[in-house]
Amino acid sequence: MRRRNKKHYSIYIAWILLLLCVIGGLKAGIEESAVGKEQTHSEISIQSRWEELLKSVSEKKNDKKKDQKKSESTEAAQKNIRILLMTDGYKQIVHKELKVSATGGLIIEKTGTREETAENEKITITKEDFGFQNGKIRVTAKDGGEMVVRSIRRGYGNPSYAGILDLYATSEGIVIINELPVESYLCKVVPSEMPASYQKEALKAQAVCARNYAERQMEDYAYPEYQAHVNDSTDYQVYNNSAQQDASTEAVRETASEVLKYKGNIVTTYYYSTSCGKTTTMKAWGTSENESNGYLQSVEVKDKNGDYEKLLPWYRWEADIDQDILSALLAENVKKNIGTVQSLEVTKTGPGGVALQIKAVGDKGSITVDTENKIRKALGGNGYEIKKQDGTVAQSGTLLPSAFFKVKKAGNIFKIIGGGYGHGIGMSQNGANEMAKTGKNYQEILQMFYPGTTIEK
Repeated sequence: MRRRNKKHYSIYIAWILLLLCVIGGLKAGIEESAVGKEQTHSEISIQSRWEELLKSVSEKKNDKKKDQKKSESTEAAQKNIRILLMTDGYKQIVHKELKVSATGGLIIEKTGTREETAENEKITITKEDFGFQNGKIRVTAKDGGEMVVRSIRRGYGNPSYAGILDLYATSEGIVIINELPVESYLCKVVPSEMPASYQKEALKAQAVCARNYAERQMEDYAYPEYQAHVNDSTDYQVYNNSAQQDASTEAVRETASEVLKYKGNIVTTYYYSTSCGKTTTMKAWGTSENESNGYLQSVEVKDKNGDYEKLLPWYRWEADIDQDILSALLAENVKKNIGTVQSLEVTKTGPGGVALQIKAVGDKGSITVDTENKIRKALGGNGYEIKKQDGTVAQSGTLLPSAFFKVKKAGNIFKIIGGGYGHGIGMSQNGANEMAKTGKNYQEILQMFYPGTTIEK
């Protein structure tokens, strides 16, 4: 049985007054023959009260709508994300200890207790702290400001964090979770993922991409035991490795709450450093193209003047890998010893020219490796140099720069000739910056890399 609310009573009263008004009108019509067309005081009073009532009902209805919109807006603005903070170099999730301070002092909440520290007082918490006996320990800045974590080092030194630090004890140490509003989180993601010196429209495109990625990650927990959605490394989005910058913060604020949608759904906006002139699709990761990822198409990153990134260092690169070094890398990375490598070839390519499969033949056997990331890992590792098209040289790392490459052999040297830096799916960050330099706005940039999407709040 539904309970009637005040709105229903207001409607009933309005109908009664309307009826009275009609009766009053009839009465006035009768009196008009005797006294002329002059309105009576009674008629004016009833009409006035009726108008006031209608105005009151209308205002209440509008106020309710405004309150609802305000509530929805506030809820969106206050949505929090929880980030697991990794150790130095993003090597592991468990910290030996937490050393932290805040300009205005700290509040430390343990089960049943609340402590406060003096201004700039540094505290150290280890897994042996008695506060962990009944659960987690929560640390916040007393003045609502940021906390400096002195037991962690990032690209700009000891990082500072807004919001909350939740600490969980494990047998090995402490797990640290930072919780804060998603828009505040983005202010430290954008400068960590894209230089603040980049064009404003590129930064705005990056802000929307980062927000989309965060929104999708917040649909579930990456670390359920700590209720954390992401960590702060390249496993997800790099967070707070670079200090917050005005230009990046402005880009976040100017695109506040904006997300990309495809067929009504918030999409995952993959991005990477540099394209080779073309992007690829989810086939690169072994995922079939379907209705849900139709916005991740292979596109040419160019205009009438050619590829946007054609003058950038990583647009083209090459690496000469000695036969013995390649043999050792494959044995280590693929965990199979095929002896000395005799041949290496790309046996299958995908949209945009990305390598989907490689085959290496050695004097003791052969191996095939599938998908972009596994291929880059198989050919990655220390031991060789990568020469960029501007002549600068980089040392090889964990992954090959990209899976857009071909292989040539000359004697005992395998020459890998490639282009781009990163996985090649979605938005090229350097491509976005070059587009912005030509006058493209962030909406046009996003439409280029994610065709068929719409920007919505």
